[in-house]
Amino acid sequence: MIDLDTYLHLLPKAELHCHFVSVMRPETLVRLARKNGVQLPTENVVDLLDFDNLADFLVVFNAAHEVLVDAEDFATVAYEGVEDGIRDGNLAYREYFINPFNFPGMPYGDLVDAIASGLQRAERDFGVGFRLIAAINRSHSPERAVELVETVLANPRHFVVGIGQDDLTPELTEDPTRFAAAYELAGANGLRRSAHAGETMTASAQNVVDAIATLQVDRVDHGYRVVDDASALKLAVDSGVAFTCTPVSTRVLSGWAFDGDHRIVAMVRAGLPVTFATDDAVFFQTDIGREYREAIPAMGLSAADARAIARAGFAAAWCTDAEKAALLARFDAQALVLDALLAQ
Repeated sequence: MIDLDTYLHLLPKAELHCHFVSVMRPETLVRLARKNGVQLPTENVVDLLDFDNLADFLVVFNAAHEVLVDAEDFATVAYEGVEDGIRDGNLAYREYFINPFNFPGMPYGDLVDAIASGLQRAERDFGVGFRLIAAINRSHSPERAVELVETVLANPRHFVVGIGQDDLTPELTEDPTRFAAAYELAGANGLRRSAHAGETMTASAQNVVDAIATLQVDRVDHGYRVVDDASALKLAVDSGVAFTCTPVSTRVLSGWAFDGDHRIVAMVRAGLPVTFATDDAVFFQTDIGREYREAIPAMGLSAADARAIARAGFAAAWCTDAEKAALLARFDAQALVLDALLAQ
């Protein structure tokens, strides 16, 4: 028999909200900074990863991109991240946000191929599938966002399946519709779409509505503010759009306690398809297992809730239908075993 903590650790997981640079091990971050002559604010990991708010975090997050210089750097980080995900939380599938324009020293095609080489090696060794999502950096202009989509379309890769948007605008807002032209172009050409919306302390439920109704997203990243408005919540539930939530980041950046009043609990109880992810694992000092092991019991959620949250990740994945069916079948089989072993 196993206890709930072990159950949550062993539950197979699909992680759909993961920024590529953030799967970097802290020691790899420091090592690559030294190797490539990048000056970090500090090499003391505890101080380096101490943030007061999202804006402070983004300073370090953007600086971390500079330590990745050559193809070997990217492939190493990719492979190590899968190893860690399996060990820390039985990772079975993951989708990564990448901000190509944050790496001006490497052409787009070379960049995604380098990342994919490490992930493909990990898939051969461990069976963990993957996809990449090209993310718009909202500190850039709408025209730059369109250019990103055009770049993705001009350099097709089967493993690059969609676009997203992250970071903040120069005004430190979300403003998802600022990039509507890029989303329209992506949708017209068959790319899947997601958007960070309803995350920050100054965001609103309307940001989530805009992402769903105007940008026509397939998934919302974060989306916590949607529960602040009944009409927005109904629209979200009716849309069937999945929400990729990252519990630890809400505690780090927003100061929200893990309890029954957490917005994620309200989202689950409202019937939204919610799944858990790390967001930025190295920077928030978390891992995919910890997201479940800490949040689920503290929020008053059950093993059945955890199973539904984990399964939603596979159901909302942007892999092929055949891959998704296989992942779901494997998940259901392993969940049956874990359910049988869970001490009641």
